[in-house]
Amino acid sequence: MSRTTNGRGRLYSSVVETMGDTPVIRLNRIAPDHVTIYVKAEAFNPAASVKDRLAISIIEEAEASGALAPGQTVVEATSGNTGIGLAMACAATGHPLVIVMVESFSIERRRLMRFLGAKVVLTPKGEKGIGMYRKARELAEANGWFLARQFETPANALVHRNTTAREILADFEGERLDYFVTGYGTGGTVNGVSEVLKAERPEVKIVLTEPANAALVSSGVAQERESDGGPAQSHPDWEPHPIQGWTPDFIPAVLQEALERDAYDRMVPVTGPEGIEMARALATQEGIFTGISGGSTLAAAMKMATEVDAGSVMLVMLPDTGERYLSTPLFEGIEEGMSEEEVALSMSTPGYQMP
Repeated sequence: MSRTTNGRGRLYSSVVETMGDTPVIRLNRIAPDHVTIYVKAEAFNPAASVKDRLAISIIEEAEASGALAPGQTVVEATSGNTGIGLAMACAATGHPLVIVMVESFSIERRRLMRFLGAKVVLTPKGEKGIGMYRKARELAEANGWFLARQFETPANALVHRNTTAREILADFEGERLDYFVTGYGTGGTVNGVSEVLKAERPEVKIVLTEPANAALVSSGVAQERESDGGPAQSHPDWEPHPIQGWTPDFIPAVLQEALERDAYDRMVPVTGPEGIEMARALATQEGIFTGISGGSTLAAAMKMATEVDAGSVMLVMLPDTGERYLSTPLFEGIEEGMSEEEVALSMSTPGYQMP
């Protein structure tokens, strides 16, 4: 039977309206035989990551409250995906945007934000995430700009309660779901989704994951904070890790709120190499393209799968697309030129060979 499509049955007045309703996809080749694993592919959002939800929520909530005036400049500190989402949302709503970003994050992210019209200010990697956070705050105070405050704003968890969680409930209506697996960056996903699932699907266990070498939540060490909820300094247990978008060098206030109400049931740490390996397996064996954070979340789910009951059903968040990682270790060994095997294939027939 030939594949056909019927359209979405609606017209959109702005790109921001296309956010959400991302697909839940079953894994058919790499999941263990005794469990069913689905992934929620957030790369289907308009700027290709879960942070589009947060970005649009920040702008719309701030405009509605009057905190963000028409045409006012927005400034934010980000590892990349929130910045790309904000660049998309600000371009669509007429707000200039300035992003502050640690120099060590992938070059593709900087270029994408600039392509969408944002200015990108880099901070030294030695100052870590808290350096870019403080620089953004300085710029906001000096210029009268609107500081997005993704790590503290109530708009963060709110959008996941209102969209991500509701989509999961609708997609699994009448269906079994035992585990929801997610990493954390700001903490908005686990905060918002867990609140709704624990109320409406209490049988679902929430599995949180973090880098094994930057296990801030597992450390049990409290985050020192400023009076406004922002971090006072870097967390002592943080170390550099390759899982971009996960675990800044402090515990965000949005995540802290979730921790204080016991929002998760199990913590599963993963290493960067485990995440990279799983992202590659997902691409080559399932045709699903995600970044290191998505691979790492799936790696945590695979660890959980070794101890869950047969027949269990898991849903794994995939935060973004792999194209955001071309200059990172995810693509090490993926050459631009032909490999020896590819050259041999070319030479196996007489025509059209590269010199």
